[in-house]
Amino acid sequence: MERFDVIVIGGGHAGAEAAALAARAGARTLLLTQRLATIGQMSCNPAIGGIAKGTVAREVDALGGVMGRATDRSRIQFRMLNRSKGPAVWSPRAQCDRRLYREAVRSLLDERPGLSLAEGTVARLLVEGGRVVGVETSEGTRVAARSVVVTAGTFLRGRIHVGTSDGVPAGRAGDAPSVELASALAALGLEVARFKTGTPPRIDGRTVDYARLARQDGDPEPYRFSWFVRAVPPAQRPCWLTWAGEPVKAIIARHLHESALYGGAISGLGPRYCPSIEDKVVKFADAPRHQVFLEPEGLDADELYVNGLSTSLPAEVQLAFLRAVPGLEQVEMTRAGYAIEYDWFPPTQLERTLESRAVMGLFFAGQVNGTTGYEEAAGQGVVAGINAAARALDLDPLVLGRDEAYCGLLVDDLVTRGVDEPYRLFTSRSEYRLLLRQDNALRRLMPVAERYRLLTEAERRVAYERLEAEERLLERCGSAVVRPEQVNELLEAHGERGLQEPVRLSALARRPAPGLAALLEAAGEPHDAELVDWVGIELRYDGYLAREQARARRLREMEDFVLPEELDYLGEQGLSYEAREKLHRLRPATLGQAGRVPGVSPADLQGIVVAVLRWRGGAGCT
Repeated sequence: MERFDVIVIGGGHAGAEAAALAARAGARTLLLTQRLATIGQMSCNPAIGGIAKGTVAREVDALGGVMGRATDRSRIQFRMLNRSKGPAVWSPRAQCDRRLYREAVRSLLDERPGLSLAEGTVARLLVEGGRVVGVETSEGTRVAARSVVVTAGTFLRGRIHVGTSDGVPAGRAGDAPSVELASALAALGLEVARFKTGTPPRIDGRTVDYARLARQDGDPEPYRFSWFVRAVPPAQRPCWLTWAGEPVKAIIARHLHESALYGGAISGLGPRYCPSIEDKVVKFADAPRHQVFLEPEGLDADELYVNGLSTSLPAEVQLAFLRAVPGLEQVEMTRAGYAIEYDWFPPTQLERTLESRAVMGLFFAGQVNGTTGYEEAAGQGVVAGINAAARALDLDPLVLGRDEAYCGLLVDDLVTRGVDEPYRLFTSRSEYRLLLRQDNALRRLMPVAERYRLLTEAERRVAYERLEAEERLLERCGSAVVRPEQVNELLEAHGERGLQEPVRLSALARRPAPGLAALLEAAGEPHDAELVDWVGIELRYDGYLAREQARARRLREMEDFVLPEELDYLGEQGLSYEAREKLHRLRPATLGQAGRVPGVSPADLQGIVVAVLRWRGGAGCT
């Protein structure tokens, strides 16, 4: 029997990152997937980034993952969302060429030392004495491992629905579901539930009347998701904006009973933040229209992704409502949209390392944990991959704090609070979003990369050169003096009061406008545009940053208060009944984590402290 340290099941976004990071951490790793040709497949919208998601993509890259590098190789449009707002919500987003992205992921994994790729459908987990020891494929091949990461996405008993038929068993369009593995996981005693998600139709771009659409071009400024590789992006393409108005709503209302969701074919819950067009028409009946974005699938295809019209209505109804959209009156549909229903495992059954509490060495990442989105899957893949390697190699586990990374916030939300609908990241979920910005992801996570030796020597050199250059620019801003004649015209053009005497550049940079880059240029100070964001934010928001850092330190004090696994919450009469029940089931590791459990009050936290101190002073303390 062949042996590995880590086996990763599935080659989607979670699986690719888990495999890459486990190998980077020093584990001999095998990625097992049904089809090698679909590793890195973008099953839904071919885009990376967006609100909070773009920061996750940069965090993944900072730790050595593949998402940022693959995006830079394949992006055909880039936009920095929310530039008009504060830096805590600046969000990089790239539209990608679907084929180029998939090829880039495969190439990056092929280059990774210590990582093997193989085709196979995992049917069973091999478990001995409460610990996973390997897997068995449906062909009967057995492979041994000390850790296994399940990243099966929507494949676990997946079923595709178009209309009200019984549906077609599938993990996604064109791929078979994983039924045996779903049954094997359920047989371990894990709680299982059902979710659904959906995709919109695709259309032939040659049949679109672009004169009736609003054109959306990307940002002209250069931007790279990856900190380490300066890939040259392909040719850029525009996206297009239109609307689904009253004619579309009327068609959908007439055929609502034919929808898989509203016709009773699907019972699983769908994502609230990415609803189907049927949901929009029913739940937002007063809205006169809904945005529809037409996004290119790639450079060598005329196909467009119709973002905003996810649906499970019959194909003929889809074509009818598409032709009711302005600009699409003569459109041809190349692929119908569909809904897919699949098994997932409530993540409150996991530790903050994403390891199962039921089976040692078994990790879960991605949509199997009740999330939605490529970036959420990738972030979990990073955490699970590093921790699977740590379990196999007897290293210390990685637990990222909520103030350290969106990846840490994501995992903590999942395992502590659980989910009752497909989970999606937003900046509003973070208490520390000014600390967790896209521009400082490398600075925040470099200590983790160093601890687990995730970067090559060349990558470490690039990282430290970048961080040192930022520090030098910050110091230069603190010492450089700006004269009125250099900047007053610029200041007055932005509605700012001119200078009466020379001031330090760092003081002037705290003004709302015109921004550090423009001030450096006016002052004749040489600068690298890629360094300016971090320095400008550090100068302008230094007081706010100091307050958030102080709050984060207080949180870490609560995180340092460890709760013993043996504590009998059910017997603690000083806690509310709800708190006793939830704490007994979730077994939080720290007081901070206990405080984030829904239903646990400040009074309950005080009761927990008393209980722990009593336990430490009694027979329970060893």
